[in-house]
Amino acid sequence: MRDRLRQYPGRKGGPLTGPNPTDRGKPGSKIHLLTDRNGLPLSLGISGANAHVSLGLKPLVRGIPPIRSRRGPRRRRPTMLHADKGYDYDHLRRWLRKRGIRHRIARKGIESSTRLGRHRWVVERTVSWLAGCRRLHRRYERKAEHFLAFVGIAAALIGYRRLTTLLTA
Repeated sequence: MRDRLRQYPGRKGGPLTGPNPTDRGKPGSKIHLLTDRNGLPLSLGISGANAHVSLGLKPLVRGIPPIRSRRGPRRRRPTMLHADKGYDYDHLRRWLRKRGIRHRIARKGIESSTRLGRHRWVVERTVSWLAGCRRLHRRYERKAEHFLAFVGIAAALIGYRRLTTLLTA
């Protein structure tokens, strides 16, 4: 039974965990999030706490589901992408340009984050909504798939709450 699960009692963590650089090296996970302009989660991902944030951009953009439009084919990519200085790399800019996605990424050492904050607060608000789910505050699951499933359930609840408030207003 243990060989099948590849997890042994007493071993902490699991896949996609890593030493958290801001929390005395405790093992942890990082939630990557891509939202629309209103703060509804479009794409989710997780990685170890020690992984750089720029590694999560390509899987997030690829993971955007097709969006039905009134005319024409379904949209599979965003028109514009706003990101902070953690994504300031030439290879990411080239990759976004090749996919036809306009980007607004703050440059390290050149621009302040205040101008980008006008758009970034939407993502920060959604992250705080996710942090309101107690199950996500600390990772109890050893399997990364289970933790990602709970993150997906929390994102679905956020979308449901957001839509019910829009419909009742």
